[in-house]
Amino acid sequence: MERFLARAIAAGTGDEPADLVIRNARVFSVLDGSMVETDIAIVADRIVGIHGRYTAVREIDAGGRVAVPGFIDTHLHVESSLVTPFEFDRCVLPHGVTTAICDPHEIANVLGAEGIQYFLDSSLETVMDLRVNLSSCVPATRFETSGACLEIEDLLPLRDHPKVIGLAEFMNFPGVLARDPKVLAKLAAFQGGHIDGHAPLLSGLALNGYLAAGIRTDHEATTAEEALEKLSKGMTILIREGSVSKDLDALAPILQPDVSGFVALCTDDRNPLDIAEEGHLDSMIRRLIAKGIRPLDAYRAASWSAANAFGLKDRGQIAPGWRADIVLLDDFEDCRVASVICGGRQAGEAEFAARKIVAPVGLTSVKAAPVTTAAFKVAAREGETDVIGVVPGRIITEHLKKTLPASNGEAGIDLTQDALKVAVVERHKRTGNVGCGFVSGFGLTRGAIASSVGHDSHNICVVGASETAMAAAVNRVIAMNGGFAVADGDEVKAELALPLAGLMSLEPFETVREQLEHLRAAAKALGCVLPEPFLQVAFLPLPVIPHLKITDFGLFDVNRFELI
Repeated sequence: MERFLARAIAAGTGDEPADLVIRNARVFSVLDGSMVETDIAIVADRIVGIHGRYTAVREIDAGGRVAVPGFIDTHLHVESSLVTPFEFDRCVLPHGVTTAICDPHEIANVLGAEGIQYFLDSSLETVMDLRVNLSSCVPATRFETSGACLEIEDLLPLRDHPKVIGLAEFMNFPGVLARDPKVLAKLAAFQGGHIDGHAPLLSGLALNGYLAAGIRTDHEATTAEEALEKLSKGMTILIREGSVSKDLDALAPILQPDVSGFVALCTDDRNPLDIAEEGHLDSMIRRLIAKGIRPLDAYRAASWSAANAFGLKDRGQIAPGWRADIVLLDDFEDCRVASVICGGRQAGEAEFAARKIVAPVGLTSVKAAPVTTAAFKVAAREGETDVIGVVPGRIITEHLKKTLPASNGEAGIDLTQDALKVAVVERHKRTGNVGCGFVSGFGLTRGAIASSVGHDSHNICVVGASETAMAAAVNRVIAMNGGFAVADGDEVKAELALPLAGLMSLEPFETVREQLEHLRAAAKALGCVLPEPFLQVAFLPLPVIPHLKITDFGLFDVNRFELI
């Protein structure tokens, strides 16, 4: 280290050549919004000089482009990109994301500590700096069958890994408020580090109690009022814009000069198709500026504020002594990325090709037996039937009541009311559990959509206008060892194999993107009106208080904590 520091100091003072100089850049300051044309001198992964002229072994001509600090995605699940961490690296880094803070919650719910270890091993090889928060809630709920259970004894051996930041989103806020001993053990073990929050709709004294546990961030605010209360109580708000959960429009007004140091950006769950069509954090910055947010506040939230909130003290601005994560922009206000330097290396295919790829895990995690149409029977009830109401662009659902047709003691699908069947098929322990109910909002007029991505326990979830198509789609997902399938009658019309834990493809992200286009078109041909039907299916089993969810035990009212 002493030798490196001596080189860095010598290059910074101009006494020795730097390793890399970026010439003719206009450096944007996320501290005061100034923009200065200068060289940027770099030694190894560190910036050693700005506001001067330097010599170096290698030079990059920025051509007058604006240089901003690398973007930091403060909360995401790589699994939701549907590709491995290495393909996520290739997909997202060119959009300026030099640091991603991931929670391997999805793979952990399937494989437990083995899944987290896969991410930790991969994080040591990616070009971007992939950081990990250890999954806090595995399983997320006792009302569903998951593939694993992680207690504090399972997390402690991983806590000191160099890529671990702290404890990931603490979804079990009822457990926090109830002072559950197992919850308290996890919180106590991470009091010296970062603890990520997850507290939708929590407010008042209950929010105070939750924050008293040392929880510092939240990405679940969906209104400006909710976000402002959480800000007033010391939380850093992570504005989220994913493929399903889209909160940017509602939360953009809070990103004002006085609080932009306490607001950051995240995607949570975003797939390669949306990244290709819209972008990643670059898209969020672009949209915020278009809404009238000062560029200083948007770029600060994407870098400095994010780094500060998560204890990453070496990055977030372009200045001597800071990590050389730099994004060169063709268009400043439209956030059009031209080139990315990550850890002092210009990102490109050569850097990606030089990585050591970690072998995939969980290739036989789907253990469910094939199903028949009989698995999707729902007993008829007198009067109205409980129906999950999907809200486009939200993971929060509505509790609807509909009068459905009945025959031979069974409740039936009613296309005139957009009342489709929804089911969760347990896939981890071969229990044979199949929970069934009804859902509205997909608009299917025929066929079915199935997914082995089913938050949070990741059993197989299927929505259909026909039991025959539901069985065909589920059985294709089982045969692929996980994935998405669209069926019409007994014929599979489109599919995407996700064999890595039933969550991720082994193909390049370009291939996944193309297959997602086919799946989206196939779903639309069945009448689906949702822009992201597969992620919407995947979120139906998510327990979001105070609405309905579907589990492998049946339709569940999470407001009353009982099956219905």
